[in-house]
Amino acid sequence: MPITDVVFDYCGVLLDWRPELTMEGLVPTPVIRRVLDRADPYGFWHYDLMSDLGWSPEQVLADFRRHHPHDDDLNEAMRLYFANYRRAFAGMIAGMPALLHELDGRGCRLWGLTNFSTPFVTLAHAEFPAMHLLRGTIVSSQERCAKPDPKIYTIAIGRFGLRPGQTMFFDDKFENARAATEVGMRGVRFIDADQALQAVRDAD
Repeated sequence: MPITDVVFDYCGVLLDWRPELTMEGLVPTPVIRRVLDRADPYGFWHYDLMSDLGWSPEQVLADFRRHHPHDDDLNEAMRLYFANYRRAFAGMIAGMPALLHELDGRGCRLWGLTNFSTPFVTLAHAEFPAMHLLRGTIVSSQERCAKPDPKIYTIAIGRFGLRPGQTMFFDDKFENARAATEVGMRGVRFIDADQALQAVRDAD
């Protein structure tokens, strides 16, 4: 069956999102490394997930300080992330604006499904015109669930009227692509725009 719908993750697929850009030049580089250290169970990445699940910046910053009460540098770095969130976007991933236009021109319906918070999604659509080719986006912070939870894929299927067997989903994380496959979509781990276009062509 031909592909009628293509669903895209945002960060790492459509968007080049780099949280360190919100802090660079404002706090020392070692502080940035520490706040982004994945070994810290209550570091940036933990709170990024909480933000994706609907926590407000105020909730995140208060809880972060509770776990790092004596480290003003880390708290300042985390504050800067939210204060300067516009800087986090380095641009769109190479080739993706052209891919969106190509698929739209082929008659594919284009959608988004992202673990993200609403302000970032709103900003991305304001900053990058090609994002307007997406007919709708499921945002984890609004749904209070995130990939790879099957529930969020089911929400997308129902809300967008997708036929899973004719829907391709691209995500840079293998586990998220696999979860899409498990609900009947054609989940593909994203590598680059050329690979994505070839995957759609091969499916047809």
